[in-house]
Amino acid sequence: MPSPYRAIFAAPGTKGFSTAGFLGRMPLSMMGIGIVTMVSQLTGRYGLAGALSATVALSAAAIGPQISRLVDRHGQRRVLRPATLVSLTAVAGLLLAAKFEFPDWTLFVFAALVGCVPSVGSMIRARWAAIYRDTPQLHTAYSFESVVDEVCFIFGPIISIGLSTVWFPEAGPLLAGVFLAVGVFWLTAQRATEPVPHPREHHTKGSALRSGGLQVLVATFVATGAIFGSIDVVTVAYAEDQGHKAAASLVLAVYALGSCVAGAAFGLMHFKGAPAPRWLLGVCAMAVSMIPLQLVGNLPFLAVALFIAGLSIAPTMITTMALVEQHVPRAKLTEGMTWVSTGLAVGIALGSSAAGWVIDAAGSDAGYGVPGISGAVAVAVGFLGYRRLKKPVPQRGGTHENGNGHGQREEHSGVA
Repeated sequence: MPSPYRAIFAAPGTKGFSTAGFLGRMPLSMMGIGIVTMVSQLTGRYGLAGALSATVALSAAAIGPQISRLVDRHGQRRVLRPATLVSLTAVAGLLLAAKFEFPDWTLFVFAALVGCVPSVGSMIRARWAAIYRDTPQLHTAYSFESVVDEVCFIFGPIISIGLSTVWFPEAGPLLAGVFLAVGVFWLTAQRATEPVPHPREHHTKGSALRSGGLQVLVATFVATGAIFGSIDVVTVAYAEDQGHKAAASLVLAVYALGSCVAGAAFGLMHFKGAPAPRWLLGVCAMAVSMIPLQLVGNLPFLAVALFIAGLSIAPTMITTMALVEQHVPRAKLTEGMTWVSTGLAVGIALGSSAAGWVIDAAGSDAGYGVPGISGAVAVAVGFLGYRRLKKPVPQRGGTHENGNGHGQREEHSGVA
């Protein structure tokens, strides 16, 4: 591991919470595709499978920020454990309902409750922010976490699909639930690095989404999520048209690998100046990288094009988290980070649906127009809202921290 990455793990407890966070985030890439694989195998109904996966995504998008708002007020341990138990109970109910052919409406009820899953990535980034706020190490820590995200998306779908097809249909979602339980309960057992919740007086009325800058980031990432969601669906359809449907997971893994490589390299760099221009450049790069996808002629070319497209993802995500920290009061940081994930989740659901409609109407080749249009929308929103990103908000609350975040480590190591 390069020395800047080794350096961030010098702080006590960082290896433990980062490892727990990795396990807790695996369901992010496993649950949706696992449900699709399970339901399609048990019932043969792809429409139902896709609708259930979208229900989980939209439910998590609606509930996730509310869970994170409670975390900012009451702490990770007090909120994450009950929320995770609700989600795990719903996963068990969904598996049983699918296996024993319960009425469809019961599947949707359980799928909606699965959305109580907490945003583990936001919890981990909040711990890093508490330790390394206002230091160069925070950029490296955010970069490392983006690499972890991409590793999850490289291996998660392969594991989930593989287990459900080779072992038994429920295996993928079941293992995702196990990862969630182990990750969250291990994370919340680590009290030394748990951010201190903010007193009620530090919380202004309303949501973190009242911030104009955060609104721009979330709106842009709805369009960005549409890129991701549509690419997944279109790539599966394109690979099937080419007679190699199983290769779709490998091609999508190459897409995540490109982001992983870029994120690792980005974390070794140190930048001066405001992050807003770098963020806008990253959004533009993501949009431009969609152009070669309109010209795909075979799976190897598609894999190369997606690897190149992936290079802009992690750096843009890393810069986005830096901007969230600038545009959201410290008392609402975890909620602010979760709103970005919510924007992505909504976009993924919209992109998946749009891509499916285009594929049914015009074929898989035409489907790559959806991520192309989504990229153009992301650029338009980014340019229209760029002015708001140049005006950070005052950091209300959490003023008891010092620059390197060590002042409160003996008590709880900073704030969320």
